[in-house]
Amino acid sequence: MILKITNTVLILFAVFMGIKQGWAMLTAKPEMLEMFGKWNFSKNAVIINGAVTLLASVLILFPKTFLWGNFLMAAGILMIICLQLVSKDLKGAAIEIPFLLLNLIIIYLQHPLRN
Repeated sequence: MILKITNTVLILFAVFMGIKQGWAMLTAKPEMLEMFGKWNFSKNAVIINGAVTLLASVLILFPKTFLWGNFLMAAGILMIICLQLVSKDLKGAAIEIPFLLLNLIIIYLQHPLRN
């Protein structure tokens, strides 16, 4: 029971962060354009990435699409980690690692409402 509650809190946190970051990308916030701009992402690419992040966040909420949402979210985070490492930004990559681990832990614990 405590494990399900903990996992629910972790899922809600991941969804909140995904929506927050996805919305910032979708609305082309200047800090997002600056961050992705250093990797030559166009404004449209950032907006598409934001839409995918928002989609992943919503998919995590439902048991049938839970795994796909987490995979999409983890793939986006892993992409950012790789881009940070290519540009030799170890601090930026290190900041993303807990979010990647969060998605992996959530996948391991599975959806609390699954049968």
